[in-house]
Amino acid sequence: MPLEPLLAAPLAVQFHVATVLPAAVLGAVLLARPKGTALHRRLGKVWLLLMVLTSFSTFFIHDLKTVGDFSPIHLLSVYVIVGSVPAIRAARRRDIRAHRGHVAGMYFGGIVVAGLFTLAPDRVMGAMIFDGASGFTSVLAAAVVSALLVAAGALAARQAGWVERFEAVFRRR
Repeated sequence: MPLEPLLAAPLAVQFHVATVLPAAVLGAVLLARPKGTALHRRLGKVWLLLMVLTSFSTFFIHDLKTVGDFSPIHLLSVYVIVGSVPAIRAARRRDIRAHRGHVAGMYFGGIVVAGLFTLAPDRVMGAMIFDGASGFTSVLAAAVVSALLVAAGALAARQAGWVERFEAVFRRR
Protein backbone atom coordinates (compact mmCIF):
# COMPACT_ATOMS: atom_id res chain seq x y z
CA MET A 1 0.00 0.00 0.00
CA PRO A 2 1.76 3.17 -1.18
CA LEU A 3 1.79 6.11 1.24
CA GLU A 4 2.61 8.69 -1.44
CA PRO A 5 -1.02 9.78 -2.00
CA LEU A 6 -1.39 10.52 1.71
CA LEU A 7 2.00 12.20 2.06
CA ALA A 8 1.23 14.39 -0.97
CA ALA A 9 -2.24 15.30 0.34
CA PRO A 10 -2.99 18.61 2.07
CA LEU A 11 -2.43 18.84 5.83
CA ALA A 12 -6.19 18.76 6.47
CA VAL A 13 -6.43 15.36 4.76
CA GLN A 14 -3.45 14.02 6.69
CA PHE A 15 -4.96 15.23 9.97
CA HIS A 16 -8.30 13.71 9.00
CA VAL A 17 -6.72 10.31 8.32
CA ALA A 18 -4.68 10.53 11.56
CA THR A 19 -7.90 10.97 13.57
CA VAL A 20 -10.34 8.80 11.63
CA LEU A 21 -8.27 5.60 11.54
CA PRO A 22 -7.90 5.33 15.34
CA ALA A 23 -11.56 6.39 15.70
CA ALA A 24 -12.62 3.54 13.41
CA VAL A 25 -10.65 0.92 15.31
CA LEU A 26 -11.44 2.25 18.79
CA GLY A 27 -15.13 2.60 17.91
CA ALA A 28 -15.33 -1.02 16.80
CA VAL A 29 -13.61 -2.12 20.02
CA LEU A 30 -16.03 -0.05 22.12
CA LEU A 31 -19.04 -1.43 20.26
CA ALA A 32 -17.85 -5.01 20.66
CA ARG A 33 -16.65 -4.96 24.29
CA PRO A 34 -18.64 -4.81 27.54
CA LYS A 35 -20.27 -1.47 28.28
CA GLY A 36 -20.43 0.60 31.45
CA THR A 37 -16.93 -0.13 32.70
CA ALA A 38 -14.49 2.61 33.69
CA LEU A 39 -12.35 1.66 30.68
CA HIS A 40 -15.37 1.98 28.37
CA ARG A 41 -16.10 5.47 29.72
CA ARG A 42 -12.49 6.63 29.34
CA LEU A 43 -12.04 5.18 25.87
CA GLY A 44 -15.48 6.48 24.88
CA LYS A 45 -14.34 10.03 25.67
CA VAL A 46 -11.24 9.55 23.53
CA TRP A 47 -13.36 8.10 20.72
CA LEU A 48 -15.83 10.97 20.81
CA LEU A 49 -13.00 13.52 20.75
CA LEU A 50 -11.47 11.73 17.74
CA MET A 51 -14.84 11.70 15.97
CA VAL A 52 -15.43 15.42 16.57
CA LEU A 53 -11.89 16.31 15.45
CA THR A 54 -12.33 14.12 12.37
CA SER A 55 -15.64 15.80 11.58
CA PHE A 56 -14.27 19.33 11.98
CA SER A 57 -11.35 18.49 9.72
CA THR A 58 -13.73 17.68 6.85
CA PHE A 59 -14.69 21.34 6.58
CA PHE A 60 -11.15 22.01 5.35
CA ILE A 61 -11.32 19.23 2.73
CA HIS A 62 -13.07 20.18 -0.50
CA ASP A 63 -12.30 17.41 -2.99
CA LEU A 64 -15.93 16.63 -3.78
CA LYS A 65 -17.76 19.87 -4.48
CA THR A 66 -21.52 19.38 -4.79
CA VAL A 67 -22.87 22.58 -3.22
CA GLY A 68 -20.24 25.29 -3.20
CA ASP A 69 -17.17 23.82 -1.52
CA PHE A 70 -19.18 21.10 0.25
CA SER A 71 -20.58 17.66 -0.48
CA PRO A 72 -23.16 15.34 1.11
CA ILE A 73 -20.34 13.80 3.17
CA HIS A 74 -20.17 17.08 5.08
CA LEU A 75 -23.73 16.40 6.30
CA LEU A 76 -22.34 13.33 8.08
CA SER A 77 -19.81 15.60 9.78
CA VAL A 78 -22.58 17.89 11.00
CA TYR A 79 -24.49 14.82 12.18
CA VAL A 80 -21.51 13.63 14.23
CA ILE A 81 -20.78 17.04 15.74
CA VAL A 82 -24.39 17.75 16.62
CA GLY A 83 -25.05 14.13 17.65
CA SER A 84 -22.22 14.15 20.16
CA VAL A 85 -24.20 16.43 22.50
CA PRO A 86 -27.23 14.15 22.97
CA ALA A 87 -24.89 11.13 23.15
CA ILE A 88 -23.09 12.70 26.11
CA ARG A 89 -26.33 13.82 27.74
CA ALA A 90 -27.85 10.35 27.41
CA ALA A 91 -24.78 8.73 28.97
CA ARG A 92 -24.79 11.19 31.88
CA ARG A 93 -28.46 10.56 32.65
CA ARG A 94 -27.86 6.80 32.27
CA ASP A 95 -30.24 6.48 29.31
CA ILE A 96 -28.24 3.63 27.85
CA ARG A 97 -30.61 2.88 24.97
CA ALA A 98 -30.47 6.48 23.71
CA HIS A 99 -26.70 6.70 24.23
CA ARG A 100 -26.15 3.44 22.39
CA GLY A 101 -28.32 4.61 19.50
CA HIS A 102 -26.51 7.94 19.19
CA VAL A 103 -22.98 6.54 19.24
CA ALA A 104 -23.81 3.59 16.99
CA GLY A 105 -25.44 6.01 14.53
CA MET A 106 -22.38 8.26 14.60
CA TYR A 107 -20.12 5.26 14.03
CA PHE A 108 -22.29 3.94 11.22
CA GLY A 109 -22.60 7.28 9.43
CA GLY A 110 -19.24 8.81 10.29
CA ILE A 111 -17.10 5.72 9.82
CA VAL A 112 -18.92 3.12 7.72
CA VAL A 113 -20.86 5.28 5.25
CA ALA A 114 -18.21 7.98 4.94
CA GLY A 115 -15.56 5.24 4.69
CA LEU A 116 -17.28 3.80 1.64
CA PHE A 117 -17.00 7.17 -0.11
CA THR A 118 -13.24 7.31 0.53
CA LEU A 119 -12.64 4.16 -1.50
CA ALA A 120 -13.32 5.82 -4.84
CA PRO A 121 -10.20 5.59 -7.02
CA ASP A 122 -9.82 9.39 -7.22
CA ARG A 123 -9.76 9.79 -3.41
CA VAL A 124 -6.61 9.55 -1.25
CA MET A 125 -7.55 6.30 0.51
CA GLY A 126 -8.73 4.73 -2.74
CA ALA A 127 -5.43 5.65 -4.35
CA MET A 128 -3.48 4.23 -1.40
CA ILE A 129 -5.32 0.93 -1.52
CA PHE A 130 -5.72 0.41 -5.26
CA ASP A 131 -3.00 2.36 -7.12
CA GLY A 132 -0.20 0.24 -8.45
CA ALA A 133 -1.90 -2.98 -7.43
CA SER A 134 -2.39 -5.86 -9.83
CA GLY A 135 -5.91 -6.91 -10.73
CA PHE A 136 -5.89 -9.73 -8.17
CA THR A 137 -4.38 -7.58 -5.41
CA SER A 138 -6.88 -4.82 -6.13
CA VAL A 139 -9.81 -7.23 -5.92
CA LEU A 140 -8.43 -8.77 -2.72
CA ALA A 141 -7.93 -5.34 -1.12
CA ALA A 142 -11.46 -4.31 -2.12
CA ALA A 143 -12.86 -7.54 -0.66
CA VAL A 144 -11.00 -7.13 2.64
CA VAL A 145 -11.92 -3.47 3.06
CA SER A 146 -15.54 -4.18 2.09
CA ALA A 147 -15.75 -7.06 4.56
CA LEU A 148 -14.37 -4.84 7.34
CA LEU A 149 -16.86 -2.07 6.56
CA VAL A 150 -19.78 -4.52 6.39
CA ALA A 151 -18.74 -6.08 9.71
CA ALA A 152 -18.39 -2.64 11.30
CA GLY A 153 -21.79 -1.63 9.95
CA ALA A 154 -23.40 -4.82 11.24
CA LEU A 155 -21.84 -4.28 14.66
CA ALA A 156 -23.12 -0.70 14.80
CA ALA A 157 -26.59 -1.75 13.64
CA ARG A 158 -26.75 -4.49 16.28
CA GLN A 159 -25.63 -2.15 19.06
CA ALA A 160 -28.11 0.54 18.01
CA GLY A 161 -30.96 -1.95 18.19
CA TRP A 162 -31.81 -1.51 14.52
CA VAL A 163 -31.82 -5.26 13.90
CA GLU A 164 -34.44 -5.90 16.59
CA ARG A 165 -36.60 -3.02 15.35
CA PHE A 166 -36.37 -4.29 11.77
CA GLU A 167 -37.33 -7.81 12.85
CA ALA A 168 -40.21 -6.45 14.97
CA VAL A 169 -41.70 -4.73 11.92
CA PHE A 170 -41.84 -8.01 10.04
CA ARG A 171 -43.16 -9.98 13.03
CA ARG A 172 -46.25 -7.74 13.12
CA ARG A 173 -47.25 -8.64 9.56
